[in-house]
Formats: sequence, structure tokens, C-alpha cells
Amino acid sequence: MVHASGRPGPGDSFLFTAPCNTGVKMPIDPDHVSPSIKLIDVQPALPSERFLVAEPPDAEAVPMDVVFVGGGPAGLAGAIELARLVQRDREAGGTLGELEIGVLEKAGQLGEHNLSGAVVNPSAFHELFPELSIDDFPLRQPVGKESVYVLTQSASIRVPVPPTMKNHGNYLASICEIVRWLGAKAEEYGVNIFPGFPVDSLLTDEGRVVGVRTTPAGLGRDGKPGGPEAMPAMDLSAKVTVLAEGTRGPLSQAWLKWQGITSENPQIFALGVKELWKVTTPLDRVVHTMGWPLSNKTFGGSFMYPLEDDLVALGLVVGLDYPDARFDVHETLQKMKLHPLFHRYLAGGEMMEWGAKTIPEGGYYSVPSRRHGDGLCIVGDSAGYVEVSSLKGIHYAMHSGILAARQIFEALKMGDTSEAALSGYSDAVDASVIMRDLRKRRNMRLAFKDGLFSGGLRAGLMTLTGGAIPSGKIAIEEDAAKICQLGDIQEQFRPDGELTFSKADAVYKSGNQTRDDIPQHLIVGEGITPEVAEMLEHMCPAGVYERDGTELIINAPNCIDCKATDVVGPRWTPREGGSGPTYRQM
Repeated sequence: MVHASGRPGPGDSFLFTAPCNTGVKMPIDPDHVSPSIKLIDVQPALPSERFLVAEPPDAEAVPMDVVFVGGGPAGLAGAIELARLVQRDREAGGTLGELEIGVLEKAGQLGEHNLSGAVVNPSAFHELFPELSIDDFPLRQPVGKESVYVLTQSASIRVPVPPTMKNHGNYLASICEIVRWLGAKAEEYGVNIFPGFPVDSLLTDEGRVVGVRTTPAGLGRDGKPGGPEAMPAMDLSAKVTVLAEGTRGPLSQAWLKWQGITSENPQIFALGVKELWKVTTPLDRVVHTMGWPLSNKTFGGSFMYPLEDDLVALGLVVGLDYPDARFDVHETLQKMKLHPLFHRYLAGGEMMEWGAKTIPEGGYYSVPSRRHGDGLCIVGDSAGYVEVSSLKGIHYAMHSGILAARQIFEALKMGDTSEAALSGYSDAVDASVIMRDLRKRRNMRLAFKDGLFSGGLRAGLMTLTGGAIPSGKIAIEEDAAKICQLGDIQEQFRPDGELTFSKADAVYKSGNQTRDDIPQHLIVGEGITPEVAEMLEHMCPAGVYERDGTELIINAPNCIDCKATDVVGPRWTPREGGSGPTYRQM
């Protein structure tokens, strides 16, 4: 029964409808009367049995020595460093010989699934290519002027740039362009690049990872081959597999769980929504903001970067521990663009691209205790190497890939790729700039869990003392365990299609290439209540989830792989290669 409010009453059923038009009735707790939401109660278990397959690569497996799963900055930097080490060893008369190095990337082309601000610390480029100059790297321009503002609904108050956010010596860039450039360099060194090949499973043998299995393609909604273009899964054998999946990598999650590897704090995440604008009014500085349009209890902020005189990147990043279940990051970004600080640059311009992704924010205490095992290493965002207070992660990802490559090279030279032989990777990261920076600012993000103002005071104290105060760990819980409340119903937002855009229009601007009849790749838990359905509808920036009375409709082809709901609700799983966005300059 549907009540006048459009919501089911106690004892009614809530219908979940998948894209294949099969309905499953989801019963509502008859005593369910509270608007409180705790998503962990309805989050399905991680389907580890899919991601970890205890069998050897098949007889037709492609033989590789090292496979990097993910063609982002971490995976490509690692592949390049390993290929260079092998080349030098061969030229010096070493005994290792030729190595087959492969990079498997789920996007149709390198860079199409990569999104970042981005202001980049170039240190990892210098480490990877010491023979090149800064002008050789795929960076747009050095950061010159920069400003930080505290916003109210109609005004902007300029404040001093916090020490952690100063970007002198850093460069504005497009992560898509960085990845394409690194991919070309990798191919020059003989690395095998396989775009359009997501990895479905790790292949294991008595606790050791021995290869990977890709995701089949060309299947219909029923999971069966849909025609002659269908492609079965492919196995690749490998002495070492490097997981460079990016944020919320399902293989990384499954392997860490299998190995019983934990961290002192759970990982927490933010959702960033970004747009790229062609403008007529040049922006002459890097801009960051805090305050409006976010509440005091919501962690996050916005950015606006000049990539060219006529090209501006802007976005809004919000911690997924926000308390209002009706909060909508995409819609909030649209409203934010009406603020005078942004409007004066965007008016008369054109939105060129749109996208979204999640960002690991837990920092030092959320990094797994070890990131290596028998035949495996985890690098980049999959390991949580992001420092939130400085808004940096790209160079840490590249550094981690480089360090993994060096240890893998030594292990291959010894003919031993066991957990013990690869342990030098985790040790090297722990002694590197990655963990030094994360430790120095270990409580910065965690301090804001109780609100903006108290967090700002504590963050200031940490900055003054170099992270010494507070000396201990600030404990946190995972995002899915947070209790949310349905906030006030807001007046329906109506985008104008010129400055502000609907989710449908935004997904179009992402270049989404997903087939409409692709199999379902999102796993929804049981016990979905109307409140949970409403929260998912607001949370997803791509309009995947729609609450329609007593139905939760899932438009899976809309998914742009941001993995926001994977953090707190429905699980994301790999789908056929080339699905999702086709970012060009994000």
C-alpha cells in the first residue's frame, strides 16, 4: 500500500527493481518508524568468493611475469620503473633476461576512468625520469597565486592559506593527460598495455596469488553471451600481481580480508564531483573554499583551478560521514556555482566535462598494516596513500608504484616472490615520504569528525606542533556505521541547463559508454527501507538509484564507477571493459 506521502507504512513492502525489470519485494520492519539510518545494517557482504578463485590459470592463460591491475598513475609508474630496472640489468649483463610486464585497465582507453583536481607535486616524475626536465612532464602550468575563502551564502571571506595547503612548487595538471603520457612511456619500454580488460578475480594456490582472470564481455542482461561479439574471461599467469585498482578496489578489499590484514582505524572516504568549464573570464589563481554550502557538521570543501586562460576545473569534495541522509553532493555543487565567487567566472561559459570519484581520507591510521603477500603488492589509492590536509595523492601513488617495482625486481632476481621476499615493499613505503607525510598529519582529517569549528582549532594545533598534539590516535568508525538522519525536505532543485545541470545531463557530459543491456553489476542488500532508498538516491551523483514510491529502481548503466555507494551500501563489481565514463581532461 502506498500512502498519501508516497511512502510505505509499517508492515508494507518495498520493491527493488533491477534494470532487467525483475522485481524483488523487500519487506519493511513493521516496527520501523524512525528516520535514523545506519547503512551498515543493510550493506551486503563483500562477495569474496567471486574475487578470490582457488584455481590455477587455465591452459590457455597468457603468461606474464608481473601484472599490474589498473592503469592509473601508481600502476603505470610501477610498470615503467620495473621495465627500466630490467633494461639496465640486461645492459649490465645481468641474468634476469626479458620480462613480460602487463598492465590491465578497465577503461576503453588509458585515462578515461581517471579523475582528480589536480594540483600535482612533481617529485615522483623526477624520481621516475631523472633524465627529464620539468618542461618534459605532462603538467599544465606551475601554481602561482592561490587563495582560500570561507564562504557564506552570498559572500566570500579570504583567509590565510593554511600551511598544509600551500602549493608553491606544485603544478596544475589533468590526471587523464598524465595517465596517457605515462602509458606512452610504458609502451616505449616494452610494457604490454591492455585497455578494456577489467579484472574479475585473483587466482590463488594455497594462499599465494598466481594470476588473474578478466571480466567477460558482450553478455546480455541474463549473464549469457549476447552475440558473436561476446568475449569470455581470460586468464593471465603472473609471478607477482600488483593491485593498483584505485579507490575501493574490490580485489584489494577481498585479499586484505582473506589475509586477515587490518589497520588501526577503518578507512573512510569522501565523494568528489568535478566539472570542467570553457570560460570567457580567465581565472588567475588556485582557489579553495570551506564553509557554505556545507553545514558545520559536514567535512569538505571546494576547489577552482585554472588549467588554461579559457579552461577552469571546479569541484566539491565531501566526506561520506555527513549526517543528513538527504544531502546530495551533485545538487549542492550545482547550487554552489550560483555563488558570486564562482558565477563571475562561469557565466557565459560552457560545461565541457563532468565526473565523480571517491577518495580515501583515513590517512596514516587507515593504511593496512602490510601491503604485500605471497605474489602480491597493493599500491596507490587501493592502499590509502592520500594526505587529505594537503589534498595530495597522485605523487604518493606514483612513489608507491616505484617502490613496489624495486622490491619486485629484487625478488625476481632472487627467484623468490614469497611474502618474505616482497616484505621490503611495505618496509620501504613505511620509511618513505609517503608514510612520513601521513604520520605528520595523521589526525588532521580525523579531528573534523565533531564539526568544522572544533576540527579547525585542533587542526591548527596539530600544524603548530608538527602533529605532536594530540599524540595519540583519534579513533573513528567506518562511514557505513554512521547513524544518519533524514534532514528537512528541500524545495525541488530545477537546473537551468546552462549553469546548473541535472544528473542525467551530467552523466551525458561524462561520456558514459555503458550498454543499456549490460548485466547488473551492483549488489543490493536485503532490508532496504524507504529511508535507505532515499539516501541512496541523493548520494549517487549519477542518478543510478531512484526512489519511486514503493520501488527502488536501479539504473545500472548510469554508473560512472565513483563507488560512493560501495562505501556504505550496494557493492560495486567489475563489468565489461570500456563501460563507464570516457574522461578526456579530468
